[in-house]
Amino acid sequence: MKKRISAKLIGSLFAAGTLFAGLATPAQAAFNPPDTSVQMFRWKWNDIAKECTNYLGPQGYGAVQVSPPQASNSVGTWWDVYQPVNFTSLNSRMGTEAEFQSMINTCHAAGVRIYVDAVVNHMSAGAGTATNGNTWNSASLSYPNFSGPDFHNACDIQGGDYGYPGNRNNVMNCRLVGLPDLKTESSYVQGQIRNYFNKLVAMGADGIRIDAAKHIQPSHISAILSGTNRTTNSGESLWITQEVIPDSNAVRADYFSNGTLNEFQFTFAMKSVFRNEGSSISQIRTIMGTPGNWGGSWGFVPSDKATVFVNNWDTERNGSSLVASDYIAGHVNDTQGTKRYDLANIFMLAWPYGHAQLHSGYRFSDGDQGPPGASPFDASGNPLINQSWDFIHRWSDISNMVKFRSTVAGTGVDNFVQGNGNQIAFARGNKGFLALNNDGAAWNASLQTQLPAGTYCNVVTGKLTADGSGCTGGSLTVASNGIVTVSIGGNNGGSVPAVALHVNQKVNGGVTPPPVCTTVPVKFRVANANTVVGQNVHVVGNRNELGNWTGTTNNQLSIEGSGANVPWSRTLNLPPLTPIQFKFLKKGAVADVWERNQSTGSGNREAVTAACGQPTQVIDVGSFAF
Repeated sequence: MKKRISAKLIGSLFAAGTLFAGLATPAQAAFNPPDTSVQMFRWKWNDIAKECTNYLGPQGYGAVQVSPPQASNSVGTWWDVYQPVNFTSLNSRMGTEAEFQSMINTCHAAGVRIYVDAVVNHMSAGAGTATNGNTWNSASLSYPNFSGPDFHNACDIQGGDYGYPGNRNNVMNCRLVGLPDLKTESSYVQGQIRNYFNKLVAMGADGIRIDAAKHIQPSHISAILSGTNRTTNSGESLWITQEVIPDSNAVRADYFSNGTLNEFQFTFAMKSVFRNEGSSISQIRTIMGTPGNWGGSWGFVPSDKATVFVNNWDTERNGSSLVASDYIAGHVNDTQGTKRYDLANIFMLAWPYGHAQLHSGYRFSDGDQGPPGASPFDASGNPLINQSWDFIHRWSDISNMVKFRSTVAGTGVDNFVQGNGNQIAFARGNKGFLALNNDGAAWNASLQTQLPAGTYCNVVTGKLTADGSGCTGGSLTVASNGIVTVSIGGNNGGSVPAVALHVNQKVNGGVTPPPVCTTVPVKFRVANANTVVGQNVHVVGNRNELGNWTGTTNNQLSIEGSGANVPWSRTLNLPPLTPIQFKFLKKGAVADVWERNQSTGSGNREAVTAACGQPTQVIDVGSFAF
């Protein structure tokens, strides 16, 4: 991606975090659908964990993309975490290694995956002491795990190297805004990156975003990934996306075999059509193409190769996207006197293209401003929305669209109509319907849906009450012929001018209220305990159900077969959404054998139990830790 260069050094650069692999496999609840993730930009690990449990999981978010967790430069700007110093340390501005692991465990228990932003193209410029206490010096190319031979020659990418005819070799082998460029063709460098990625996966990471992928040979990325574990601890395929900003000398298709791409054409298009910068939302099918025929006049990549967002941390600062948190004097803010930022995100979540990402960061009044020092929560744990932290992922008109997207998944676009150039509506098969108004004038129309007849909650303004008999916000009625009559106010900065209906928000539509429970089933499993005849394995821990650290018949596991190293397992009923500490204990026949201490704050294995209504949670730690 083309980076904004500040006087202090850089624009947007993405560093990767190395994760400690020695902790227990996290307790696994059923994941939410993967349709939508949220970039929690510069949020601390403990705060993300709290949000996973309290909001992101229940709201249906499939994943959180976290900022780079490795040891990095530390100068108090927004971009310092994108200048890596040591891939093997996770003491970062967002928290410690143990806090990172705890966040993964907690988010998994809430049904939310973790994607990690990884910078492997370059290392930090300058010299100093990193967030973990390591020192580095870019002048001598001295880093904890890299030295001079591990870097390309000290040339700088020039503006003319981008575009046509440009110089693709310089783009991939010279320094991006002065940052020492790793020699990614080197087997040693590839091995260090591969080890880093495998650490992430071993700790439970579900996906990786490769920053500045445009500046790395696609074949080098492929070589790194060929030795990376592409199956997560949860049994899913490792999600990969790559930052490749389009220009006329980067062949984006060369990266498809590695994973998806950040499709910046979508970001640029949202700014163009919602600000009416030469185009309007009614032209979106011409610009993007349509289901089964993506590409359009702007050359979009195929849907299955795209990760899309209205903005990210970089674009909201370099002027290439719509923005919600830019409060720099004289800059346009797309939430002030208008709702076009909300409308663009609502459209993204309703439109059947790519993997959708929301962005949730913080307000800034200076281009280099670092994250707030204050917590996103008050002393009682309540979110401080639209104060220092923007909490866009909690804006209800947008967040209610997360379940709209998962509900309509697999359907196409039908009955696309426009009022004027800034007013559109379309059906998502017989599962959903969207109408939005980016015009200053109201839109009153009778529109065709494919929804069954009935009354539906407009999820832009609310959702079903707990008993399913009404709506917390507005509602609309679909007639027997599928027609709905709408009256949508103009886009003047007041209420959000959109209507979104889907079949899971139909009044008296048979929606079952969320389950209430006092316990959830949790299956503990361990193998390679090297037991002898007469010896049993117990799971002991810090609760009565776990024996309060005493091996009893109530926490004794059952052997799965015969032999010294076959798995042992048992399902216990524990309170939902509860942090637990535990270890495995061999007891009987000979002296008791406890597992060794773990690399957690407590020294024990740690997990969080699942929410009510989830399938049996499986905590499979692999091998007994001698």
